[in-house]
Amino acid sequence: MGLPDRCPPIAGGRGRQLAALALTLGTLAYPFAVWLGATYGGPGLVATLLGAVALLRAATARGAEARGWWWAAGGALLLALAAWWAHDWLPLKLYPVLVNATLLTLFSASLWRGPPVIERLARLRTPDLPPEAQRYTRRVTQVWCGFFALNGTVALATALWADTATWTLYNGFIAYVLMGLLLGGEWLLRPKAGRA
Repeated sequence: MGLPDRCPPIAGGRGRQLAALALTLGTLAYPFAVWLGATYGGPGLVATLLGAVALLRAATARGAEARGWWWAAGGALLLALAAWWAHDWLPLKLYPVLVNATLLTLFSASLWRGPPVIERLARLRTPDLPPEAQRYTRRVTQVWCGFFALNGTVALATALWADTATWTLYNGFIAYVLMGLLLGGEWLLRPKAGRA
């Protein structure tokens, strides 16, 4: 019995959508998984989740950023192995620091090599970006660099000196609220900067 003439693709657009959904859910759940694991169990299962999320993120990355995410995945796997080997939660709590450092590196490198990350995103919607919008997207990329530097520093401080509940509150909730406020503020300022 032969295969039908038309087989649906295994890794098509739907596969990418499912991978993106799994990545989003895994990333959002990660701080709470650490909190639950630290409260009720050991770091082994959470270390596995960390490895899976990091590898999925790297595998779904595209373009110039893909290499950075593969380096981050390698770092995440080292953190997961360290947590497993030492049976310690600190390496797992350092993952948000690693993510912020990776994003800071990707965004700041795009300022040097160009075009800035925010400009690339803007060009998906408006390929013919005027010069004033290019300057604006460069400034927004710089602001995100500052955010990732500050957020990563606070994530490091909570990993080293705060209890697990405080670490979870910041990395699983407050950091996302701050990110949302930054996105919302940029959206409100965008028309004033000449980008409708």
